[in-house]
Amino acid sequence: MPRTKEDIPARLKRAAGELFAASGPDGTTVDEIARSAGVNRERVYAYFGGKDGLFATVLGDELLAIAQAVPLDAASIANVGAFAGKLFDYHTNNPRLQRLLQWEALLFGSRPVPDEVKRREHYQQKVDVIAEAQRDGTLSDEIPPGDLLFLLIAIAAWWSAVPQILRMTEAGSPTPASAARRRRASAVRAAELLALKKPACPGQAAAGRRRRHRRWLPGDRPRLERTAAHRRRGRIGARRGPRRAAA
Repeated sequence: MPRTKEDIPARLKRAAGELFAASGPDGTTVDEIARSAGVNRERVYAYFGGKDGLFATVLGDELLAIAQAVPLDAASIANVGAFAGKLFDYHTNNPRLQRLLQWEALLFGSRPVPDEVKRREHYQQKVDVIAEAQRDGTLSDEIPPGDLLFLLIAIAAWWSAVPQILRMTEAGSPTPASAARRRRASAVRAAELLALKKPACPGQAAAGRRRRHRRWLPGDRPRLERTAAHRRRGRIGARRGPRRAAA
């Protein structure tokens, strides 16, 4: 099928996504992107205004894709473990997003990133969902909602972001598939322990009641008598005052 003018932006974004993920914006040239996409380099400027605009578009598309694939709303946050599992699956199958975000962090540092206002609004909607779940008792309110959202993302995504640390810290698994299952289960359980309310332990509460309301048994009588005798001797000694040393 012959290529058409209409698919030039898609070809540029596809080629740039691979190159940006591998080498970052500063390590990728417009000529490399155009050559990989099979178009003239001027097309990058015509459609995206340059390499920076293309990078912002590629990352924006990736963020939109994950938002659509793993939405965070009242229904999904009610099962926070399942939400973390889906987020883990997405990042495991799409590691490019984490790489692009890391390159963006290196490139911009503390400076505002492209479309920061819109992206901030997007994340604030997620924070509001968590805050509402904390207010209605679905989630624990021990951690502020913004921090909790960040931690849930980290629990699910960091496995694919730093595979070298993962390789150094994890226990060996017989197969890659079993390792992936173990990591996913760990991410799900960590999210639940972090976000859900801790139920009271009936056994501990009952033990406390037994200690407070314990009745004395017949076998306790000798000990009670010894305790009373010690107390009497203590009171008598206190009335007599300290003994004088022998001359």
